[in-house]
Amino acid sequence: MTILLLLIPISLFLGGLGLLAFWLALRGGQFDDPEGNAARILEDRDPD
Repeated sequence: MTILLLLIPISLFLGGLGLLAFWLALRGGQFDDPEGNAARILEDRDPD
């Protein structure tokens, strides 16, 4: 039962870190154009 006193704060901390990383990714614009990069890699442009 005492292990719960250790595991609950650790899980809350790790969940907070995940939420912070997601928020930073949203603020950084990583989800603005999710299909653009996938389509650009398939374009066949010659670097003339």
